[in-house]
Amino acid sequence: MNFNEFELHEDVLNAVDSMNYQQATPIQEQAIPHIISGKDLLACAQTGTGKTAAYLIPILDKVAHEANEHTGALILVPTRELAVQIDQQIQGLGYFVGATSIAVYGGNKGPEWDQQKKALTQGADIIIATPGRLIAHLQLGYVHFRDLRHLVLDEADRMLDMGFLSDILKIMSYLPTERQTLMFSATMPPKIGDLAKRILKDPEEIRLAVSRPADRIDQQFYLARDEQKLPLLMHLLKGVENISMVLFTSRKSNVEPIVRALRKLGLGAHGISSDSEQGEREIVLRDFKNRQFPILVATDVLSRGIDIDNLSHVVNYDVPRDPEDYVHRIGRTARAESKGTAMTLINEHDQKYVLKIERLFEKELEKKSVTSELGLGEAPVFEPPRFRSGGRNSSNRKNRKKDGPGATSARKPHREAKPQDSTSVEVGAVATGAVVTATDMPKRRNKRRRPKKDQPKTVNPTEAQAS
Repeated sequence: MNFNEFELHEDVLNAVDSMNYQQATPIQEQAIPHIISGKDLLACAQTGTGKTAAYLIPILDKVAHEANEHTGALILVPTRELAVQIDQQIQGLGYFVGATSIAVYGGNKGPEWDQQKKALTQGADIIIATPGRLIAHLQLGYVHFRDLRHLVLDEADRMLDMGFLSDILKIMSYLPTERQTLMFSATMPPKIGDLAKRILKDPEEIRLAVSRPADRIDQQFYLARDEQKLPLLMHLLKGVENISMVLFTSRKSNVEPIVRALRKLGLGAHGISSDSEQGEREIVLRDFKNRQFPILVATDVLSRGIDIDNLSHVVNYDVPRDPEDYVHRIGRTARAESKGTAMTLINEHDQKYVLKIERLFEKELEKKSVTSELGLGEAPVFEPPRFRSGGRNSSNRKNRKKDGPGATSARKPHREAKPQDSTSVEVGAVATGAVVTATDMPKRRNKRRRPKKDQPKTVNPTEAQAS
């Protein structure tokens, strides 16, 4: 469907043409008519399907031709990067329709705060904001949304995953009840449906199935223990030229150790996570897009909504818990008819998540075991059934439930965890030959013993310090 077939003003059509938008994507084709008609909307479509333009184009069409003294539309997003990206798109489209916008997000210095305050006070046509920073402005009393007619929750599922539910509801208490509300989400868990019932009025629903990764993506799965992951990755990348790679890790504590290890091996790498300062994140992201360095190590802050083209590789250092997040991650490569490679490293504890990916794809995925051939030791055996019922001790829990009082439990004696069983390892030490230290190891509970008669009670130093 061509954009000329929508009931859009001429200046908006000129803006669409300037952005080289040709044919509407499925989500745009279905969403734009509902938004133009003023209906509330709940839309589910994966990243990369054109969700942002699906709501920006009709909202710009409305905002630019409505009589608003203050802000006409508010877009809530989970991350600063997505706020900046949407603001840039509005600036490109808004040039032709005369719409103004500003991104409101945390991590700014004084001048940026003042600029945000000015825009919120005087009223930009469209505000794009992260919930936390917007609430900080709202609580100071100078923000007024009395003219607001459109509210958009973009990446709603991600915002709920990040714990923004209470912030979203608080923000909505400042908004007019008579408004159009749009929810866009990449997945549709039950909590999204619950939120939709609370904030949407007789909404239209659009649900596009999660598409399979493009055939142009070479998906590779390797079995490896945590201490084998970096040496294995170095072998896989050996001889690869013109690399442009994003490595995703589920734990932000792993970002810097991985970056240090890659640098010691002569590979240019920088990291980005929610702990990074905003200015630093923007510089790192800009330099990576400009090919100033080849490898970006990131948490899921980048897995959705960030437009990075022409990646040669995507590496899942940890298997995503949600199979749809796996699709979003590897969807960063093989864009615009190019080819790409997606590598996923599977340790003992992530095998159950691979089963979820296989169920989504409705096929079994090939898992390679090559660490022994590389002299890195045996790889873990792929034995996911023991994780399906809640871990390796699930059978023991069942036995204990069946046993009556006084019955002998099948539970094995507790053994202190070895360093390689740790859930968090100083990965930088793997490639450097340094001693690997383990953290988060289970601690043995100190049992209190009743002091013997006529003897002074011994005070636990830990307890004394805590008191």
